[in-house]
Amino acid sequence: QVQLVESGGGLVQAGGSLRLSCAASGRTHSSYVMGWFRQAPGKERLFVAAIRWIGGTTSYADSVKGRFTISRESAKNTVYLQMNSLKPEDTAVYYCATLVGLALSSKDYDYDYWGQGTQVTVSS
Repeated sequence: QVQLVESGGGLVQAGGSLRLSCAASGRTHSSYVMGWFRQAPGKERLFVAAIRWIGGTTSYADSVKGRFTISRESAKNTVYLQMNSLKPEDTAVYYCATLVGLALSSKDYDYDYWGQGTQVTVSS
């Protein structure tokens, strides 16, 4: 089992920044991918970004390219999502997830473990 704990959500004005963190513990594996998804009220869960733990290759949804940056800190088994130039449409619950493998998947059903989510609210 892998446990994921997100933190860093909150309320921010449009144009502002937030950094989300996701700490992994338990049976973490070197050959895995960590991803961020988000879900707005009444909408489906959508892919935001993913990073391959080995090598650090990243992938982003078009809606966040150039504004969000995913990174990892191996010593802390933690992945970050730096969110800049936030917009009201970025408001959602953000979830961290991990899959065992090397595919930078944007499909939520490919991910094996999920965190509890953290709320991000961007006011206009």
